[in-house]
Amino acid sequence: MAVRAVRGAVQLERDESGHMAERVGELLTAVLERNGLHPDDLISIWFTATPDLRCDFPAAAARKLGIVDVPLICAQELDIEGAMPRVVRVLAHIESDRPRADIAHVYLGAAATLRKDIAQ
Repeated sequence: MAVRAVRGAVQLERDESGHMAERVGELLTAVLERNGLHPDDLISIWFTATPDLRCDFPAAAARKLGIVDVPLICAQELDIEGAMPRVVRVLAHIESDRPRADIAHVYLGAAATLRKDIAQ
């Protein structure tokens, strides 16, 4: 079993805790489903949020999904002028037999424009 990394992002429409939980939950669910993963396949998840998101920790959405025994960490994204606002990004480390080229990176909604080269 190899260690792989899965990337993803989602843009929120507003800075509200319930909305963040919904959108980040949607992102994590898509990452798991598109890669044929279960929570036991997760090693760790790193979340970043743009500085305009202050309502909650993105990791709280993972806990609400039942991902409770996986190390999670949140950090603030760089505050770059002109960058897309209200974005949560995820970098999940997983155990998988899939070749690196077959990993499905998930960019939902407007966030798909962030990485057109790898978004699936």
